[in-house]
Amino acid sequence: MRRFWILPLLALLLCACSENGTEPTQPATETVTITDALGRSVTIPKVVERVICSGPGCLRYLTYLRAQDRAIAVDSIEKRKTRIDARPYAMTNPQFKKLPLFGEFRGRDNPELIAALDPQPQVIFKTYSTSGHDPEELQAKTGIPVVCLDYGDLGLRRDAVYESLTLMGMVLGVEQRAEEVIGFLKTTIADLAARTEDVSERPTCFVGGIAFKGPHGFRSTEPGYPPFLFLNAANVAAPESGKPPRHADATKEQIVTWNPEYIFVDLSTIRAGAESNSLYELANDEAYKHLTANREGRVFGVLPYNWYTSNHGNTLADAYFIGKTLYPERFEDIDPVSKADSIYTFLVGGPVFDELSKAFGNLAFTKLDASSIRIGDDAEVLEQ
Repeated sequence: MRRFWILPLLALLLCACSENGTEPTQPATETVTITDALGRSVTIPKVVERVICSGPGCLRYLTYLRAQDRAIAVDSIEKRKTRIDARPYAMTNPQFKKLPLFGEFRGRDNPELIAALDPQPQVIFKTYSTSGHDPEELQAKTGIPVVCLDYGDLGLRRDAVYESLTLMGMVLGVEQRAEEVIGFLKTTIADLAARTEDVSERPTCFVGGIAFKGPHGFRSTEPGYPPFLFLNAANVAAPESGKPPRHADATKEQIVTWNPEYIFVDLSTIRAGAESNSLYELANDEAYKHLTANREGRVFGVLPYNWYTSNHGNTLADAYFIGKTLYPERFEDIDPVSKADSIYTFLVGGPVFDELSKAFGNLAFTKLDASSIRIGDDAEVLEQ
C-alpha cells in the first residue's frame, strides 16, 4: 500500500518548491570511470550520445561501430574538397562535410572551437595522442573527458585495433557491434591465412608506392605489409628475422637485386607528382624497366593502404585481390571486386569500390603497364 503515497507526496514537494520560488533539484548525470589506452582513468557520462573524434582514423572507428550519427563536429580533413580520396568511411557519410569544425587534421584540435560547440560533446575520442594537444591539457582546457585510443594496425598490432574498438564500444554502449566488427576482422584474416597456409611454392612479391605522411614513389614500401602477412606471401622487403619496421624506403639497388616475381603498386602514389609516382618510374626508369615482373606483365594496382592512417577495409580488400593474383587456384570462388564491396558494406555501410577505383583512374585490381600512367594534380598531404 505504501507505494500509492509516493506520487501525491512528490507532487506536494514539487508544488512547495515552486511556491518558494525555487526549482526542484535535477538529478546529477550518472558517470562511470574507464581506463583508456594510455592507462589514464577517465570519468565519463554513463550514457554518451555526443562525441567528437580527434586524430587519424578515429572517425573511421566510430563509423565501423555504426555510431557516426553521434559525431557533432569534425576536423579539417572531413571538410576539404579533393578530387582524389581513399576513405570509404567518408564516402558513405557525406554528412560529415556539413558538421561544424573543431580543429585541424592529425589531432591538432582547437579548444576554443570545441568550447563553442552547441551542443557540447560529452566525450572526445583521440587517436595518436602525441599529435596536437596533450590529452590532459585538452581535457583541462575544454572540461570534456578525453578518451585516448591506440589505433593499431592489422599487421603486427591487431590487438590494439581490437582493444580500441572494444573501448569505444563500451563508452558508446554498443558493445555488441564492437564484438561483431572484431569477429569480422578475425574471421576474414583467418580465411585468408587458411587458403594459403599450405602453399608449397610462393612467388616473391613487393609492394611499392606506399603512402606515409604523404604520397611517395616506388621505393616506399611496408616490410610488414598486412596483405602479404595474411597470405603467407614471400615479401622480399621483409626482414629475415625480427619485427619488421612499419615503413621503409628500399634502395633502387635493393629492389633490382630482389627482382620480385610480382609487383603491386599502392595507387596513392599517383598523387606524388608527374615524375615521382611509381607508375612513371616503372615506365621510365631503366633499372625498373628491366625488373622481371615489369617485363613480363606482372605489375598490379591496389587500393591505398594508408590514407589518414591505415584503411582496414582497403587492406582486407587488397588481400583478396593479391591472393587471387598469387594463388589463383586457392581463390577460385572469389571475385575481388564483389568481395571488396561486401567488406565495405559491413564496415562502413555501403559498396564503394567503383567510386574508389574511379578516383585512381580505374586502376585498382588491374594489370598496369606504361599506358596506365595517370598523373595526380591534387598533392595535398592527407595521409598519416
